[in-house]
Amino acid sequence: MAVGLLTLELYLPLNDSLKGKRGILKPLIARLRREFNVSVCEADAQDVLTRAVLEVVCVSQNRALAHRHLQAVANRVESWRMDAQLIDYFIEMLD
Repeated sequence: MAVGLLTLELYLPLNDSLKGKRGILKPLIARLRREFNVSVCEADAQDVLTRAVLEVVCVSQNRALAHRHLQAVANRVESWRMDAQLIDYFIEMLD
């Protein structure tokens, strides 16, 4: 069994309030949970209006499957929305 951790750093260029940030992140998190069956939380920069850090976790049979699954999540987030731009991501495997 392997556990994969994906850290997504997002830039929210058009956001000017915490309510607006929540309006961007909440549907994004719900969609990730629904389409990829992963656990997602906002991990850092909660008070920064134009930046968000999301942590995505998946459990899989082996490291390669978990890595491939999280890579697909990162690729999908990058192509989804124009109001949340993916700046950087990092995949870490936990055994």
